[in-house]
Amino acid sequence: MFLTTLLVCFLADFAFGDFYRTQPDFVRTCLKNDPGFINCSTHAVQVLFNKIPEGLPEIGLPPLDPLKLDRLTVLQGAGGPVTVNASLTNVTVRGFGKTEVQYNSVDPKTYDFLTKLHLDRLRLEGNYELLGRILVIPLRGKGNCWFDAKNISIVAKSDVKMTKREGFHFYNITGIHVDFDIQGLKLHMGNLFDGIKALEESTNAYLNANWKPVAESLNPILTKTVEDIMIGILRTVFDNLPADFFLADIED
Repeated sequence: MFLTTLLVCFLADFAFGDFYRTQPDFVRTCLKNDPGFINCSTHAVQVLFNKIPEGLPEIGLPPLDPLKLDRLTVLQGAGGPVTVNASLTNVTVRGFGKTEVQYNSVDPKTYDFLTKLHLDRLRLEGNYELLGRILVIPLRGKGNCWFDAKNISIVAKSDVKMTKREGFHFYNITGIHVDFDIQGLKLHMGNLFDGIKALEESTNAYLNANWKPVAESLNPILTKTVEDIMIGILRTVFDNLPADFFLADIED
C-alpha cells in the first residue's frame, strides 16, 4: 500500500539525457508485418527488461533493482475498506530485475502495446509512520516494516502516439491501463500501537492470515502504483530510444 506515490518520488530523480542515435545491443529489431512478430516482439521486450533494471544513466534512468527511495508518502481518503495516512523513509524495493515478459504485441495501426508480465516476488522494506485502517483493523505505529508480494501477474495496455523528431520515430506513451493480480502477500509492521507487543503480533497475524481480502482491498492502490511505475519507466526509455530500432517497417 505504501507504493502509491512511488512514481512521484521516482520520477523526481530523473534527469533526461540525449537520445540514442545508434542502436544499442540490448535492443532487438522486429517487423510488425512478419508472421512471427509476436514471438520476436516478446523476446525483444524481454531483452530490454533484462537490461533496464541496471539503469541507463545516459538517458536518466536510475537503477530499478534494487530501487532506492528516500521517502514515500501515501494518502488514501476515507471511504472503502482502506483509509491510510502513511510515510516511508529509507525505502528499498526489490524484484523488478526478474521481470518475465510473457507476451507483447503492437497494434500495426495505432502502435498501442499489449504486454503480459510476471514477477515471482516484489519486496518493499523501509521505516514507516502510519495512521489508518485496513478492513476492520485500525492501525497506528512507527518502526520498521516489510511487504512481500509473490506470483504477481500484470497485463498492461499502453496507449501510444507515434511522433517524429530529427529523422527518428518515437513511441510517445500517453497512458497505461493495468490489470494486477497477486497470489501471495506477507507483511510485517514493527512497533504497532506504540510497541504494545500483544496488539502488534495479533494485528500482523490477522493481516497475514487474511492476506487475500487485504490484497483485494489494496488492489486499486497497487494497480494505480503499477501503472505509475510502468508509465514512468516506459516514457523514459521510449523518449530516448527511437522506435525505428524496435520496428523496421514503421509507416509515416
